[in-house]
Amino acid sequence: MPPGPWKSCFWVGGLLLWLSIGSSGDAPPTPQTKCADFQNANLFEGTVLKVQFLLFVPSNPSCGKLVEGSSDLQNSGFNATLGTKLIIHGFRVLGTKPSWIDKFIRTLLRAANANVIAVDWIYGSTGIYFSAVKNVFNLSLEISLFLDKLLVLGVSKSSIHIIGVSLGAHVGGKVGQLFRGQLGQITGLDPAGPEYTRASVEERLDAGDALFVEAIHTDTDSYHYLLCDHMRAVDLYISVLENSCPLMAFPCASYKAFLAGHCLDCFNPFLLSCPRIGLVIQGGVKIEPLPKEVKVYLLTTSSAPYCRASFLTSRNSISSCGNGNHNHLLQRINSHHSLVEFHMKELRNKDTNIKVTLLSSNITSSVMITIPKQQWQGKGIIAHATPQCQINQVKFKLRSSSRVWKKDSTTIVGNFCTALLPVHDSKNTVCLPEPVNLQASVTVSHNLKIACV
Repeated sequence: MPPGPWKSCFWVGGLLLWLSIGSSGDAPPTPQTKCADFQNANLFEGTVLKVQFLLFVPSNPSCGKLVEGSSDLQNSGFNATLGTKLIIHGFRVLGTKPSWIDKFIRTLLRAANANVIAVDWIYGSTGIYFSAVKNVFNLSLEISLFLDKLLVLGVSKSSIHIIGVSLGAHVGGKVGQLFRGQLGQITGLDPAGPEYTRASVEERLDAGDALFVEAIHTDTDSYHYLLCDHMRAVDLYISVLENSCPLMAFPCASYKAFLAGHCLDCFNPFLLSCPRIGLVIQGGVKIEPLPKEVKVYLLTTSSAPYCRASFLTSRNSISSCGNGNHNHLLQRINSHHSLVEFHMKELRNKDTNIKVTLLSSNITSSVMITIPKQQWQGKGIIAHATPQCQINQVKFKLRSSSRVWKKDSTTIVGNFCTALLPVHDSKNTVCLPEPVNLQASVTVSHNLKIACV
């Protein structure tokens, strides 16, 4: 782990001391840079709110300056002509500094020429979760008063971007409400669930809290909010900022519908401008006015850099695919979503489940697609860590029936096609040239040739 600000400051001081001892004459000592760091609290005193604002600037991204009033800001390198980004952490079980905060700040300053202010409310967020929730309103007031000082220095409301993690996302929402939704942007990274799943819009992060609001959920299937550090959303965002994994998402009614391949483009409501995670204006959406609230979905890998190639798998004699321009865009940004389809030659009176696996060198990705009884086609979304044109093989396995006392001799025949998302027409659909013959519980492999765009 890289050294924290205090450790960096100590070694700089040691070097300056050695130089002054080794030199002759009465030259005045070189002034040392004083860096501030997060507080540490314990379970007994950590519920009492005590807030610090730490400023980090591009010229010295590892050294925080404690700023309270306008004079502190003016004397610490704050530049009112740049954008300002506030990072607000969430609940801290043990009262320690967030393990991710130093890397987040450094990466953010490399990605954007901006002022970065870390809101340290370790005191107030430690110990008992529900005590931390009670501190949200008072913390929001303190942050809004601090932002008022920035406005006095000439900072515009629209240039302020709040990034809140877990409970900090709802703090950001409350601050945005206090400014009547006129702040530039709020990004919520895994907004906290407990006490907020049924909260009113006045109590939680909401679409109206800023000119642009994005909430990124990576743990919607499990709610270990009291113990987890919400590192997945933070790591995902850092990965995007490092430009190693820009990610594109697709509007859909639900995650289940997205995985089933029902949402293949961004025409409605974004007119083909698919939203992206990261420091892009309005999330990459290029329509005006913005829709009030839209749910979008994407697939990632389980570890950094989180990029996946997503493919819609379908066994189909007729399939659709993305056009050339959008394929090129997806290749460039390393976000690979694809459709896979299977089209049956004959109808069946029972559901048909087929495992589809895409392979490129030593990387594999799989998805189970279901063809409902008396229907011709099944499809789904599959993710892969390499561009679609590097996929060289596809494997199929027809799931057998659950009757263990009788061997399943089922055989089916169908056509398989795949297409890169977003899908707007059928120009770039790739289909296997021959029908696929499958027998229950038997793996069948076919070579797959996809041209690089």
